[in-house]
Formats: sequence, C-alpha cells, structure tokens
Amino acid sequence: MKAFVGGTLIDGTGGAPRADAVILVQDERIVEVGSRDEIPIPSDARVVDASGKWIVPGLIDAHIHFFQSGGLYTRPDVIDLRDVRPYADEIASIKERIPATLARYLASGVTSVVDVGGPFWTFDVRDLARQTEWAPRVAVTGPLIATYFPQELKVDDPALIKVNSAEESRAVVREILARKPDLIKIWFIPLPGRSLALQTAVVQAAVEASHAAGRRVIVHATELETARLAVQAGADILAHSVEDRRVDDAFIKLLKDRNVVYVTTLVVNEGYQEVLGQKVRLSNIERRLGDPEAIASFRDLARLPARKRLWAFHWFGRETVFWNLKRLQQSGVTIAAGTDAGNIGTLHGPALHREFELMAEAGLSPQEILTAATRGGARVMGRSAELGTLEKGKLADFVLLDADPLADITHLRRVFRVVKGGQVFDPKAWDERHQPVQLEL
Repeated sequence: MKAFVGGTLIDGTGGAPRADAVILVQDERIVEVGSRDEIPIPSDARVVDASGKWIVPGLIDAHIHFFQSGGLYTRPDVIDLRDVRPYADEIASIKERIPATLARYLASGVTSVVDVGGPFWTFDVRDLARQTEWAPRVAVTGPLIATYFPQELKVDDPALIKVNSAEESRAVVREILARKPDLIKIWFIPLPGRSLALQTAVVQAAVEASHAAGRRVIVHATELETARLAVQAGADILAHSVEDRRVDDAFIKLLKDRNVVYVTTLVVNEGYQEVLGQKVRLSNIERRLGDPEAIASFRDLARLPARKRLWAFHWFGRETVFWNLKRLQQSGVTIAAGTDAGNIGTLHGPALHREFELMAEAGLSPQEILTAATRGGARVMGRSAELGTLEKGKLADFVLLDADPLADITHLRRVFRVVKGGQVFDPKAWDERHQPVQLEL
C-alpha cells in the first residue's frame, strides 16, 4: 500500500480543495481519500510525502491521433510534400516513435488519451500502452467512417474508410467492431453536389449500428448545421468546437437533452497557422517534451520552393469558437478538453497545456478547465466510474503539482510526479534523456 500524505487535494468533484490530504492506494485503486485527521495511515504503507504539492486527477486529452506526428509532413491533404518525404516514410517513422509518444503524454501529466480516428494499427498502440509502464491509458476508435476521402492519405491501412450508402456504413461499423473499439468515429464532411439528406442517412446508419453493439459515437462536424444534424442522428460526442456560427438556444437544448459531450480542440487551428505561417512559438513544456523530429520539420518549410508552400486549410476565427465554448459552458453542456494532437503543429503530450490557456482566453475558469480535462475526458473515455475524480474505489491516476492550478491554469504544467494506477513516475527521469529543441525560424 502507498500513502500520499500532506498535499492539497483538488479531487475533481467540485468540492473545495482539502489541505493536508491523504490518499491511500492499494494496487491500482484508491482505497481511502480525505484529510489526515480522518484517515489513519497503516504502519506498513509506503509513505510518499506530498507536502507543499497540489494533487489533481490525471489529465485526459479527449481528442488525439497517433497516426499523425505533429510534424510538417503528416497531412499531405493539407500541404502536399510527398515528393519531399513520401507519406509511407512518414507513417513508418511515426510507428517507430510510438513508445516515445506515449511517454511524452505521461510526462506531461496526461494519464489517458482518446485516439479518435486512425488506421487499424492504432489498435496495436492500445495493446502496447497496456503493456508499457511509461504510457497513458488509451482508448481508440479505429478508422474514421468518412463521407469524404482525401486521396493524399491513401495507404495500405488508411485512417479513413469512405462510405457511399447506409448499407456500406453499417458494413464498415461491423468491420471495426471486430477489433473491439472503445467508440466509433464518423468524419462528417458534407460534399457539394451530393444530397445532404443522403449523407446524413449514412451518418445515422453508422450511429444506429454502433449503438446496437453498445458503442458510443463521436462525430467530426465543425459547422453548426452539420453538428445539429449529427446530434439529431444520435451522436454522443462532438469531436470539435463549432466554428462557423454562434450556437443558438435550440442547439444548446439539443446537446443538453441528449447529454452530448462537446470537445474543445482550440489549439489545432493555432498549430497550423503558426507552422504554415512560419511563426512558431513554443512554450517551455513544448520545447522540453515535444517530439524533436516533428519540431525540427517545421524549419523545412522555409527551405522549400514557393510552389511547395501552398496549402489548403481554412482558418477559423477565434471569436466564434471562444464565444461558443463559453456559452455552452455557462449553459451546463459537458465540455471535454481535447487538442487534435498529431495535426501539423499540435504536439503529442504538451499541446494539452496550450489548449488549457486557450480555454482560459475563451473565459473558462481554472476549475472549469480542470473539470473538462478530467471528468469531461472520462466521459469521452467511457470510464467515468473509474476515472476523472479522486474518490474511493477509482483508479489511482493523479498528478502532483508544484503550484496551485486553481490560481493559474498554467500551473498544470508544473508537474512534480505523475501517478498512474498507483505507480509513481518522475517526469524528469524520462525528460533528462531528451535535449530541449531550439527552434529558429
């Protein structure tokens, strides 16, 4: 048994922080949690002194993609540099770096992640994470069921499977279900010239087949009307913020009535803008824990001929997405913090801390952000009974911090120790093997 003693506990339930707290952990689970004057410490317990530290539930990134590196070459459908670096080479390199990618999450205080769309080999990543000490808990969806397929992403094991009918949609769900996904992902990109009703029917068929098998559905739908259609079709989770228009009262009521989770992904747009605009700004934690190969690739763009610097990406305005997030938070919609990590400029692991800063800029309080990164993420994981708060019987996943995150959300970067399943990890023990990257653009 381990006893974590003396820290200030922010247990994630919404209650006031508790000073001089005790968390007793047996094997992977919390057996007691409370104040030192309430909980006797067993004589045989291994005591971990948490004096002067703040303790929060393990952070959860509710939207990532392991099949993407965060580097310049990872989305040829956005900026096609396949003649500079073949896409197959990019994928092979990503696979080789998966153990380090997993470790970057844990070192960042992220004890769980949700991979919401990737090739069938991402199920192997879930298996690897279960067998690896330096790894977060991993939930996966497998391939995205897509209404549109960018040909630039074509490989033997693609991240997306395009469907053209309700029948095809149900067949692909059955194929994915054979790998026991944690949830199913739909990429709802309405195409001009095709019936929106037909495309929505494809989404609804996938939802119905998934629900019949007991799997929840997360849908990529970034425009207000598409998101509305997705929820009406039965989506359990919206994978992104609504970016084109301000949400209306009817949409808010729909989300609340159906208990839909809304994932933020504010940082991904910034990542694209900074890398493709050659104005990258990395925080200290990104320099320390970000993938150095991905970061080094950002410099390559300046060396390429101008014709290769063309890209196809729509920047959304912060004003609308920030307004929507604040309005939904105020209305009582469940928010989950997610980054879309793996996209160009959004680094696996530390990107979640920049997401928190943007959520704060949108007007959310540190407590609301922490709740989105813990309880909200646990909802997306489908593991609210085990994760998201620090309570008796739950998994012992938590982070010891050097400063109070409720005073300043950037204090969540100040990770002293990470505990996953009762096992204690020192981020510096992994971090010291990797040199910080100096970025010059």
